[in-house]
Amino acid sequence: QVQLVESGGGLVQAGDSLRLSCATSRITFGIYTMAWFRQAPGKEREFVGGLGKFGTNTIYPTSVKGRFTISRDNAKSTVYLQMNSLKPEDTAVYFCAAGSRAQVSVSPSEYDFWGQGTQVTVSS
Repeated sequence: QVQLVESGGGLVQAGDSLRLSCATSRITFGIYTMAWFRQAPGKEREFVGGLGKFGTNTIYPTSVKGRFTISRDNAKSTVYLQMNSLKPEDTAVYFCAAGSRAQVSVSPSEYDFWGQGTQVTVSS
């Protein structure tokens, strides 16, 4: 079955950087729109970045724009999330998602496949 496996999370201090990776398998990676979401305890899943299948058409919410960068390597079937200038409010479980829509969507329901998540904790 399709697998998305996130890695790279951890405990960091405010202002630090982390790079998350999402390795995929059993998926025609190049035809999927990819995205990252996060979910903090007691909160809804939140979109933090999306990328079209050609590596263009990136979208970010205001909360992370200028600090987070999503990228993809179609040869490795992997999507990345570079997170800089981390803040305590960035603490959450981060999920990658793959969707068959041509356009990046901010809605979790538009994505077909999900990883299991990786914890990011930012201390003040």
